[in-house]
Amino acid sequence: MTSGRGRRRAELFVDEERDGRLGARTTGDERHMLVDFLAAQRATLELKCAGLEAQLARRSVEPSTLSLLGLVRHLADVERRWFRRVLAGQDVPLLFGSDTDPDQDFDGAVPDPAVTAAAWEAWRAEAAFADRFVAEAPDLDIEGHDGWRGTVSLRWVLIHMVEEYARHNGHADLLRERIDGAIGV
Repeated sequence: MTSGRGRRRAELFVDEERDGRLGARTTGDERHMLVDFLAAQRATLELKCAGLEAQLARRSVEPSTLSLLGLVRHLADVERRWFRRVLAGQDVPLLFGSDTDPDQDFDGAVPDPAVTAAAWEAWRAEAAFADRFVAEAPDLDIEGHDGWRGTVSLRWVLIHMVEEYARHNGHADLLRERIDGAIGV
C-alpha cells in the first residue's frame, strides 16, 4: 500500500495554472466574496462549453432536452430577469424565453453558428450589465420586486445566481462528458 493521495475520477477541468476560477477570495467583505463566487460559476460554464462550437446544441443526456447552448441561453435570460428587470426595474423582454413559450431558451438552441454567436453575445452582455449594477449599487440591501418571489434584495439575487449557476453547471458536467468524455471540476 502506498501513501499519498489517490487519483479521483475527475480532477480540475484544466491545469491549475490556467484555471482562473481559483482566485475567489476566502476572506473579506460579503459583496466581493459573492461577486467572486458568481464569477467563478460563470467561468465554469464557459469552460464546460469551450471548444465545442459545433456540438453546443447537442442534447446528449436523453431524454432531457438540455444542451450546453440551451444553458447559455437560459442563463442569459436569468441574468437579465434578476438584474435588469427586477433590480434595475427595466421594462425589457426576456431574450430567449417568453410567457407564451417559456422553454424557448432551451428549445431554440439549435446547431446554427448565428444562434450560438447570439447566445454568447447576449450572455456576456447580461453578465456585464449585472457586474456594473452590482459594482454601482450602494449596498447589498437595495431591493426590487419580483412577481414570483416578492421583494428581493441584491444580496438574495447574488446568492440565488450562484445557486442557479451551480445547479446548471452540474448539468453542464454531464452534458460535456456525454459529448466528448471530458470530465473535471
